[in-house]
Amino acid sequence: MSSYKFLFDLALILLSTKLLGMLTRRVNMPQVVGALLAGLILGPAMLNVLQETDLITQLSEIGVIVLMFAAGLETNVKELKNCGKASMLIASVGVIVPLICGTLLGHFSSVGGKTLMQNIFIGVVLTATSVSITVETLKEMGKLNTKVSNTILGAAIIDDVLGIIILTIVSSLSDSSGSVNVGMVLLKILLFFIFSGVVGIIFFKLFSLWFQNSQKDLRRYTIVAFVFCLALSFAAEEFFGVADITGAFLAGLILSGTKKSHYITARFETLSYLFLSPIFFASVGIKATIDNMSAAIVIFAILLTIIAILSKVLGCYFAARMSKFNKRESMQIGTGMVSRGEVALIVANKGQALGLVNGILFAPIIIMVVVTTVVAPIMLKIAFKDKNNPNPPKEENPYEGILLDPYDGTIIEK
Repeated sequence: MSSYKFLFDLALILLSTKLLGMLTRRVNMPQVVGALLAGLILGPAMLNVLQETDLITQLSEIGVIVLMFAAGLETNVKELKNCGKASMLIASVGVIVPLICGTLLGHFSSVGGKTLMQNIFIGVVLTATSVSITVETLKEMGKLNTKVSNTILGAAIIDDVLGIIILTIVSSLSDSSGSVNVGMVLLKILLFFIFSGVVGIIFFKLFSLWFQNSQKDLRRYTIVAFVFCLALSFAAEEFFGVADITGAFLAGLILSGTKKSHYITARFETLSYLFLSPIFFASVGIKATIDNMSAAIVIFAILLTIIAILSKVLGCYFAARMSKFNKRESMQIGTGMVSRGEVALIVANKGQALGLVNGILFAPIIIMVVVTTVVAPIMLKIAFKDKNNPNPPKEENPYEGILLDPYDGTIIEK
C-alpha cells in the first residue's frame, strides 16, 4: 500500500515555514531565518516530526536551482563584469583562510583527524560557500542588484570552482588507486565555462529570435527557459563535475539580457515563493542531528562553527578592503560569504567516501552548516541596516498585489 505521508510533510513544511517566517519578520529579521528554524524545530534535532526523505531532498535541490536561476535573471551583467577582479581576490582569500584555520583546528583538537590529510580535509569543508541563503536574504531586503551583491555572487561562483580544485587535489593525494586526476578535473572546469559560453550565445540568439517572431503567449517562453536551466545544471554536474547551482546561475545570467526577462523572473518567483524555497530552507534544518555527542564533540562543534564564521567574515572583509570597498561594504561582503549550506555537506560526504572524515565528525559539520546558515541572514540584516532609517518598510512578497498579463508580460497593478 502506498504511503501518502509525504503530502502531510509538505503541508507541514509550508505552514511552519510561513508562520515562523512571519514571526521572525515581526522582530526585523529576514523570513528565511524562520524557514530554517522551522526545519530545525520539526526535524530530528528537536521534535522529530519531520525526517529527511528522498522527495524532500530532491525538491530542495530543485528549489536551490530555481533560486539561483532567478538570481542570475536579476543580475546586472555589466556590473558583474566590473566586479570580476574583486570577486577573484575575495574568493581566493575566502578559501585560503578557512582552509588554514580548519586544518589547524583539526591538528590541535582531540576530535580532529589522525593524519595531516584528514586535518586538511576539515579545512576543505570550511572553504565551501552556499550563496543561496544570501541571495534570498538580499532579495527580501531589495539589495540583490547592487555592486556588493554582484561581488558576492561572483565570488561565490569562483569560490565554488576553487573548492572543486582543492577537493580534487586532496582527493587525488588520498586516493591510492590513482583514479582522481587533477589535470583532468581542471580541464573539465575550463571546458564547462567554454561550453556554457558557446551554448549560451547560441541559445540567447535563438530565444531572442523566437520571441521577436511570436509574442502571443509568453508562458511557453517560461517553460523553455526552465528547460534550459535544468539542462545546463545537469550538464554541469554530470559531464564537468561543477555544481549544478553554478549551471543554473549561468543559465539565468544568459537569459537576463532577453526582452521580458522580468516576466520569466516573476513566474519563477511565484513558483519559488509558494513551494520550492520553503522546502529547501526547511531541509537544511531537518539535516541537523545531535545524537551520541560527547563533551569533546560538542566543544569541537562550537569551535568549528566559530572558526567557520570568523574565517569567512574576516578573510573576505580584508580582501574587500584591498579591492577598494569601504568598511561597511566589506563587512556586507564578508557576512554574505558565511553560509555553508548543502555545499559543505556534499564535500563532507566526499570526505567520508575517501575515509578522510570520521563518522563522529559528521554531527559537528552538520551543526556548523545549520548555524552558519541561520546566522548568515541575521548578520546580513545587521550589515545592511541603514542607520538613517533603522526601520525600513517591511516587504511580504515583491509580487504581491501585481498581476502579469500572460500574453504580453506587462505588469497590471491591482
